[in-house]
Amino acid sequence: MNGPSDPTQRERTSVITEPVPDLQLQLLIRLLGQDPRMSLPITLNVPGAVIHGDLIAHEAWKADWAQSLRRMEGPGAQLLASFPESVDQALDDMAGDDGHQGLPQWIHLRDTTCFTGTPHPVTAALWRGRLADVAGWSLGKPA
Repeated sequence: MNGPSDPTQRERTSVITEPVPDLQLQLLIRLLGQDPRMSLPITLNVPGAVIHGDLIAHEAWKADWAQSLRRMEGPGAQLLASFPESVDQALDDMAGDDGHQGLPQWIHLRDTTCFTGTPHPVTAALWRGRLADVAGWSLGKPA
């Protein structure tokens, strides 16, 4: 019994798996993207941390990020100010005619607090993370 049905003789192939983003969170982010002025308080569970802040649209995050880059000083500061638009242009070029029609793959927060198990939380004005890395989430912030 050395035919293809013999499990010891079958060709072995590797299977690559990737985490799948939560569909409801993706749809919530897409809905929020319809009005970049809107935000929602949210708490995320990501590997090694719990993060809470205000969920914002990509466009709002990009505008805030560009503004923070424009406040930087020193050599290269002017180059950094145009970086967010350059990134979006490169992504548009790579996407071709379809643009950004798919579901979001990234999540953007403003006014974040990150708890990592250390005595002191880490705060940041802006945070961007891969949606596939979000293991759990809830609307609202801890009291």
